[in-house]
Amino acid sequence: MQVLNKRLYSLVSRIIQNGILPNLKEEGNTSYTLDPVFGLVRNRVNAEICKSLLRINSEDSHVPKIINYIIECQNEDGSWNEIHPNYNQPSALVTSFIGEALVKAFKSYPDKKRISRSLEKAKEYVLSQEQKPGYFVKSLHYTADHPNVDASCGAFLAEYADEFSDCECLEAAKRAAKRVCESQIDGSFPYTTDKGSYEYSLDVPCVHYQGVTIYYLAKINDVLHEGFIKESLLSGAEWLSLAQKNDGRLDWAKSGLMFAYYLTGAYAFAYSSFVYVSRWDIRYLKNAELCLDILEKNIDGLAFRWEKQSWASLPASISTTLKTALIGDYPLNHRLFRFGYGMYRQIATRGFSDNPLEDRVFKTLVKVLGLNHSVIEASKNFHDLFMTSEILDCLSLSLEWRNHSEG
Repeated sequence: MQVLNKRLYSLVSRIIQNGILPNLKEEGNTSYTLDPVFGLVRNRVNAEICKSLLRINSEDSHVPKIINYIIECQNEDGSWNEIHPNYNQPSALVTSFIGEALVKAFKSYPDKKRISRSLEKAKEYVLSQEQKPGYFVKSLHYTADHPNVDASCGAFLAEYADEFSDCECLEAAKRAAKRVCESQIDGSFPYTTDKGSYEYSLDVPCVHYQGVTIYYLAKINDVLHEGFIKESLLSGAEWLSLAQKNDGRLDWAKSGLMFAYYLTGAYAFAYSSFVYVSRWDIRYLKNAELCLDILEKNIDGLAFRWEKQSWASLPASISTTLKTALIGDYPLNHRLFRFGYGMYRQIATRGFSDNPLEDRVFKTLVKVLGLNHSVIEASKNFHDLFMTSEILDCLSLSLEWRNHSEG
């Protein structure tokens, strides 16, 4: 266990020193991270980094300035925008991530009145986005019921309730947890439970979002301590462990969500999920260790967007992608699209460029294949600050969870 903790701390330190701090900009009394590939300042990225720095050192000198920047970006209605290369819109999901960071920072932030006012507005906004019991709409343009979104909103509301003794938020967190757990089928959580604003329902399992949903559901459990949540977490971890190969790699043939195909963040969310449930079943520490093996190979300061693969393995990937394309109840023409999408991703993971959006191949294929504008579909792999911030959040919290397990 000590060896695993040492490796984990070493990787977290490497990410902060070689990936995050070189991209941290300071302007007066504010600080923020500037994406080196897209030139964007993303609210979510700043929040994930803030949470991580607080976990490593609650007195980190960067945190107050990052918090200042975050609060200045809050909308009048209490929300924050999801800032993306292809869109910029208010989001309950992103507001919840940022809300978590503010709850975490509350105890150490010097101007408690300012941060509490910001948090009050944030929780009111998230509560207003509950469309049905436990179902929180992600944003204006993404209206399907996403269990991972429900879990994320529930996690923020649970943590807010715990810090400020807010009964309304506590009940909302319970509703979110119940809805997420009821969406589970044979251990897996679907990406969506309905069609919403998507062309087709995305009611398919996904190894990346399986870990995401478990991760945020675990945060709710840290406040609620409900038996039904524990059962769901263990069932979800079992499904995820069966989707992991002996060498630690995830079996993407079992993952039906094309735009989350081969994301490196999947290993960080899986790692955290396995660490959390190891408090009840220590066997999952082996699964966590295998995830860490893969992460270490895909991070050199900043993480790669997608899991790196060799060109020699490309022929074998055809079978993997075909199996993926057949997951879900879709018409033939959409299955063919899914197969083409998957093979495009297989090729993209094997190249590399930190200017991935400037080549003609990318621009042409986006038009020809009609690739989803809401995700990044570069034709080459690249260092991704966004993915790195998600990974850092997972790993830094896992340090706390590991200490909990040992205590």
